[in-house]
Amino acid sequence: MGLNLTYKVLKDHLLEGKLETGQEICIKIDQTLTQDSTGTMVYLQLEAMGIKDIKTERSVAYIDHNTLQQGFENADDHEFIKTVAAKYGIVYSKPGNGICHQLQLENFGKPGSTLLGSDSHTPTGGGLGMIAIGAGGLDVAVAMATGKYFMKAPKVLNVKLNGKLKPWVSAKDVILYVLKELSVKGGVGKIVEYSGEGVKSLSLTDRATITNMGAELGATTSIFPSDERSLEYLKSQGREADYKEMKADEDAYYDEVIEINLEDIEPLVAQPHSPDNVRPVKELINLKVDQVAIGSCTNSSYSDLMKVARILKGKSVHPDVSLCISPGSSAILKALAENGALADMIAAGARILECACGPCIGMGQAPKTDAISLRTFNRNFYGRSGTESAQVYLVSPEVAAISAIHGYLEDPRVITDEIDFEMPEIFEKSENLFVYPKEDRESVEVVMGPNIKPFPINSQLEDSMSGKIVLKVEDNITTDHIMPSNAKLLPYRSNIPYLSNYSFSTVDTEFPQRCMDNDGGFIVGGDNYGQGSSREHAALAPLYLGIKAVITKSFARIHKANLINSGIIPLEFANTDDYEKIGFMDEIEISNILEDLPKGKLTLKDKAGGNSIEVLFEGSERDIEILRRGGYLNYAKTNLI
Repeated sequence: MGLNLTYKVLKDHLLEGKLETGQEICIKIDQTLTQDSTGTMVYLQLEAMGIKDIKTERSVAYIDHNTLQQGFENADDHEFIKTVAAKYGIVYSKPGNGICHQLQLENFGKPGSTLLGSDSHTPTGGGLGMIAIGAGGLDVAVAMATGKYFMKAPKVLNVKLNGKLKPWVSAKDVILYVLKELSVKGGVGKIVEYSGEGVKSLSLTDRATITNMGAELGATTSIFPSDERSLEYLKSQGREADYKEMKADEDAYYDEVIEINLEDIEPLVAQPHSPDNVRPVKELINLKVDQVAIGSCTNSSYSDLMKVARILKGKSVHPDVSLCISPGSSAILKALAENGALADMIAAGARILECACGPCIGMGQAPKTDAISLRTFNRNFYGRSGTESAQVYLVSPEVAAISAIHGYLEDPRVITDEIDFEMPEIFEKSENLFVYPKEDRESVEVVMGPNIKPFPINSQLEDSMSGKIVLKVEDNITTDHIMPSNAKLLPYRSNIPYLSNYSFSTVDTEFPQRCMDNDGGFIVGGDNYGQGSSREHAALAPLYLGIKAVITKSFARIHKANLINSGIIPLEFANTDDYEKIGFMDEIEISNILEDLPKGKLTLKDKAGGNSIEVLFEGSERDIEILRRGGYLNYAKTNLI
């Protein structure tokens, strides 16, 4: 039995362990990326490790999230990141250069390489044949310091694509279709590998759209083969020397296989408040629209925006619609400006935003009260847009553009004219928005503004813990619930004491004060707890508030890792029905932790009711040692550096 593409790349980078499903392995990391929303924590952690040089081939610090400078906070964070990048030999991408995943694809992505990023949509690189994984900031800091990343060898789900997409159906519709079939939990513990004749019909940026939004499946990452379309893309970026053919063996083994006929897919839309709440656009065409937002790391490529420009050309945005467009990179914006497409968008009535994440992460363009907002983004979680009463629908650029004109959700197949444009043979790029490190780094002074506070560090694990259930929540709690992200809070991402006051603010505004009044305690959650963003702030804020353990039906991958990295024990009910036996503000106790944790079974006792509930810990010996030490930073300084 031959190797699939996933295991070929993992085998090439294997440093420790056996490539057997479920076993812990350590792989070599070639590249890392950070963005400014998570980057300050990453570089504070890197500084705390006391290293001199990073061990990766290429690390890049992007500024793309917190670009609205309403006060000194964001600008100070940018200066800190710029100076710390210069100290360690990291490339710095200035504000306005573009979105990290689009820029990484254009400038640094290499087929067959590994990439670890402190952003959950790092799997975008899988469109280029990379193993590109989103992780918590501390994992990325350790990867820069050591070149290592520890993970479980995943199952591989093969999605075999047949046929070709029909006109007005796009890559966004493909991933929405996959989400409808598999759900936001369907990729947990798996890497999704695409294959089949249908792959050849998808451009490189089409593939990147699919791998980008594969994060919403809960998958470790997604990957496409590297082929002629990959070479075509790399040539257009002036990087054909980075091309390497990558594909699975003919007799490759897969844990699961599903087949999709691309010809069967039609324009789709994800309804509020989940990316897998998918229906055909034709079933909702009478939905009145207030706002349309086009861009994000999912759909801000040159080809995406050229389609939008062609649909808008000579037309007018509906008077009741606010249309905003965010190009993915400065190179794309430059090309749109030079070929006249930008002028067509502006003439139609579009608002052109900075090349940044912007409204996707709640940084501006919050919809009006009770608005219907169509977005070409990857997430439509409750409150993420900045307006809790807004209803956010996820659509393709084609659906977004035609709907902006009509004023209601519209099926793009009503357009009779074909979209016609040529891709540039080569994108003319400027290096003026990148700052490359100098050879002499000895004299670099790291600048830290007053808003940057030390991150919380846990103490060694004790044998018993007790406290109250200070919060009980339902299924599919996201990191946006745990640590909201919006224009008001994003400037304080480097200030955990301040941020902690807003933890779970969209769920229970009394949570932070309750933690303070009860010396911390425990959180009880439902299924898929912690899905969404990789932000470790969703673990650091609860840590600061004294949370000792989180007990759920199941966890999302990255958040579980972030809890372990912070020294908070992630536990799961042995019997999910026991979720009903624990009540809000019940006082519980967990004893014999140091002895029972390696066994994977612990006993939770209800002090008042006398109930004993069995809870499980699933993790490696290394995970247990990290918890014993009180977090990954304590462990790394003595075991890895």
